[in-house]
Order: sequence, then structure tokens, then C-alpha cells
Amino acid sequence: VQLVESGGGLVQSGASLRLSCAASGPTSSNPTMAWFRQAPGKEREFVATIGWSGSGTGYANSVRGRFTILRDIAKNTLYLQMNSLSPEDTAVYLCAATKAPCHGCSFASSYDYWGQGTLVTVSS
Repeated sequence: VQLVESGGGLVQSGASLRLSCAASGPTSSNPTMAWFRQAPGKEREFVATIGWSGSGTGYANSVRGRFTILRDIAKNTLYLQMNSLSPEDTAVYLCAATKAPCHGCSFASSYDYWGQGTLVTVSS
């Protein structure tokens, strides 16, 4: 499974941005997908997760109410709609997928496939 993120960029504080993650290759049975992020000098951090059917979403406290995770099964694409961005959201955002359903999984070790990431920079 190959995951390719896009949509990152430089925005001002308060702006919105929508990230995409296109999945290709053989897909396993009902994979769970997620977004993580990694800021310079910090550990990889869970952002949001979603089940195969589009239900079963979960969010980190730091983004709940501002970010929305979505998936389009027909297009095999995962999205992250980010609103009210702040400089603290600056990071490389990575898309991840599991081989099997993993409801609400928020640990990076639970995910089997990873994209290369897309950089989001929020200026104050």
C-alpha cells in the first residue's frame, strides 16, 4: 500500500487548510486510517483516526473541534480539514493505515503503512 500526502503549505494563524492522502496498491481488509504529525525536535503525535466505513472517528484533544478527518472510499482518499490553525500546528503531517481494523487506535506502532508527509507551516 502506498500513501501519498498533499495539500501542505504556509498559512497565517487562523487560516484553514485541507490535506489529502491518496492510497494505492493492494488494500487489506477494512483498514483504519489516521493522521499523525511531527514537529521539529518532537516525537510523532497522533492527530485523528477514522474507521473503514467513515465512522469511528477519534481526535487528539489539541485538535478536537478544529480538525475533521474524512475519507472517500470510492476515491481511496483520506482528508484532514484543518480550521483555526495556530503556530502550534506547524509540523509534518503524515498519513497512516493499518492492515486490519483498529478501532480508535492512536499509537503510531499500531499502523503498518505510512506516507512521506506534507509540511504545514503556520505563521503568527
